[in-house]
Amino acid sequence: MSRPPLQALMGFVAAARAGNLTRAAESMHLTVSALSHQIRTIEERLDRRLFVRGARGVKLTEHGQALYDRIAPHLEAIELALAPRRVRRDDALAVTLMPSFASSWLVPRLPRFLAAHPQLEISLQSNVDPIDFSRETAIDAGIRFGPGKWPGVEAVHLFDDWMTPTASPALIERLGRPTLATLSQFPLLGAPGGRWSEWFARFGGKPPERFVAIFDDSENLHRAAAEGMGIVLGRVTLARPLVEAGHLVELFDERLKTEFAHYLVYPSRSRDHRGLARFRDWLLEEAAIYAASDAMTPRRTGRTKRPAEVAKAGTTRGKRTRAVR
Repeated sequence: MSRPPLQALMGFVAAARAGNLTRAAESMHLTVSALSHQIRTIEERLDRRLFVRGARGVKLTEHGQALYDRIAPHLEAIELALAPRRVRRDDALAVTLMPSFASSWLVPRLPRFLAAHPQLEISLQSNVDPIDFSRETAIDAGIRFGPGKWPGVEAVHLFDDWMTPTASPALIERLGRPTLATLSQFPLLGAPGGRWSEWFARFGGKPPERFVAIFDDSENLHRAAAEGMGIVLGRVTLARPLVEAGHLVELFDERLKTEFAHYLVYPSRSRDHRGLARFRDWLLEEAAIYAASDAMTPRRTGRTKRPAEVAKAGTTRGKRTRAVR
């Protein structure tokens, strides 16, 4: 039997990492047709289907995951060996994260980390795209909001998130404060279906026939609510700075848990990075304090914890989730 073509295996791994044939083909400077042909060649050779193709991209089958787990580490080693080498510095750390998470959660806390580790130089790079650590060799780690299982990376759970209807004080003054039963009579921001449907199904009331506006960006969605455009089913992490600044008000004690959570992710090459180890430990401590605070749990009683209680809860480090690949 002839040896499998290395280029086809590289195309397979790129598609598995991206979860999208178009992005994978672009990263390899191929057409989608050419990449599909490479993957089909491997599937025919193994007589196994490697991907399930859907409207949002591709997903590995059981056989595809097994093949990926066996060959991806070897291809990554080859890519690293051939890539331009940079001098590894344990006192320099490059992290990519989503702009909304940076502004709402990390940046306000970062001075504490830098004060505790003045020798560490940290570089934050805002990016919403999936991280391909095999190509982004200058990036040590990332922080992402997602399912917690990405091919080829280790993921450390930081904290979960919650959603609750949130509005500006100006809107409440203009229209009054809704109840669970009257919420659908107010201007709502979002789209039919999705989590709004789950909210009404769980907590009562009738979904509206139409929504005031739809946004494809969470940060703009929360900003629109702060400007009084309507009520948003807001993510607590994104809304909290606006709530603390008085620009938004959480309307109910009831909350929905988000489908995804916040994770620190990094490739195997970063496991021994001392700067990342310090950053990871600090993130877990900060995440434990945040998760223990009243803002991150369903509040049906309306009771607000005193600062001393939150500080006491945060003295115990949160339970770490086992890293997953």
